[in-house]
Amino acid sequence: MERFSALSLARKAIGGHLGWKPQWRSVEQPKKAYDIVIVGGGGHGLGAAYYLAKQHGLRNIAVVERGWLAGGNTARNTTIIRSNYLFDESSNYYEHSLKLWENLSQELNYNVMFSQRGCLMVAHTVHDVQVFKRHVHANRLNGIDNEWLTAEEAKEFCPPLNISPNIRYPVLGGALQRRAGTARHDAVAWGFARAASDMGVDIIENCEVTGITRAADGRVTGVETTKGPILAGKVAVSAAGHSSVVMEMAGIRLPLQSNPLQALVSEPVKPAFPTIVMSNTIHAYISQSDKGEMVIGAGTDSYVSYTQRGGLHIPAETLAAICELFPMFRRLRMMRSWGGITDNTPDRSPITAKTSVPGLYVNCGWGTGGFKATPGAANLFAWTIAKDEPHPINAPFTIERFRDGVMIDEAAAAAVAH
Repeated sequence: MERFSALSLARKAIGGHLGWKPQWRSVEQPKKAYDIVIVGGGGHGLGAAYYLAKQHGLRNIAVVERGWLAGGNTARNTTIIRSNYLFDESSNYYEHSLKLWENLSQELNYNVMFSQRGCLMVAHTVHDVQVFKRHVHANRLNGIDNEWLTAEEAKEFCPPLNISPNIRYPVLGGALQRRAGTARHDAVAWGFARAASDMGVDIIENCEVTGITRAADGRVTGVETTKGPILAGKVAVSAAGHSSVVMEMAGIRLPLQSNPLQALVSEPVKPAFPTIVMSNTIHAYISQSDKGEMVIGAGTDSYVSYTQRGGLHIPAETLAAICELFPMFRRLRMMRSWGGITDNTPDRSPITAKTSVPGLYVNCGWGTGGFKATPGAANLFAWTIAKDEPHPINAPFTIERFRDGVMIDEAAAAAVAH
């Protein structure tokens, strides 16, 4: 793998940028057998392959993706990264991920454009204030940065914020995590793909899994795909909104519900917004991309669907809230909107675990939190696959918790109207 550096970029520039090699090996036809097959070529699946190769020395791995690499939720989100979740189990998981984010560009020798610009969660009601202050105290007990700002302090931190008392939901203050930020979503997938491919991982695009094969004793033996059968000692599913569909091929029903989640971006403008602002009550969140676009997140549609679009009323209500909180954006034109397929568990917390089927593992249920967890989820999923047991951080996130009633209810901390 050619390492990126200022010197290597200068050499390529002198040569007219000719001679660049493909960033990863494009494998058209899979081998007959692998030690591990990972279903899903998004950030979580590619990252798991990378960590399996880098940290556990397992190289005979295939990542199969039914479409193009990172064509699903990895490229259909609003790129927000934070770890200010309420419960110990969740905050530890997301903090593990945030720490990996902070060095990921150096780790992969690939610029994922991670920018720690802070995330301000604004409060509009007395209940909001009480809840966010609880988050602040809980985070601090876990050694995670979070602080309470008054409305005036929030305005100072984010000047475009409207703190007038005359708006429908006046701003009473906010909880700020300064280490939170954003990253370039497709760059994360490309960086993991490049690094994993360099260590021998096969990345196979346009290869849809149509079945999971099992032996007489129940253990997994491989997958059926549109490019033929592939034998595997272990199969790991990280297919986001389609995880329940894939897992049903092995006879496992997951407590998941898939819903469209919408987002949109404005025309690009000069730097005008210094941070991320989220509002649970009126549901809207916004940040500015490096290209200058205002990236705006909306809520999930209430119906179950596998479509990558949603109802028009959802973004319309979100934009009304944005215009109230940030009046200076009222004349901005929206350029495009899109939807992702979120896989939501009853407690809005993920599943990263081995299953009751020997050799079968699943990482799913991330809902609206999948992107921010990318390196952490991939790292812990790789551990679980390699060692056939969970890491202490992801040990609580089993499928069995729904049977046993040991929920990790993060519906409020998810900051999205589900």
